[in-house]
Amino acid sequence: MTSKTDEALGYEQARDELIEVVRRLEAGGTTLEESLALWERGEELAKVCRRWLEGARARLDAALAEEEGSTEQE
Repeated sequence: MTSKTDEALGYEQARDELIEVVRRLEAGGTTLEESLALWERGEELAKVCRRWLEGARARLDAALAEEEGSTEQE
């Protein structure tokens, strides 16, 4: 479940934190419990990023559809 704090994260903030989580997991040296916590955090951050990207895609699609509609009316 995504927390209110995660929902307030901007795309760049979530992406940067996700990069750090992945770096720490790839570096190893953490306990199983720490690794699981990092993985869970990474999943949540990936969801935040995905929502931002889906929202951006929807805005682009709407703008393109609007542009096509205005071009067809001319």
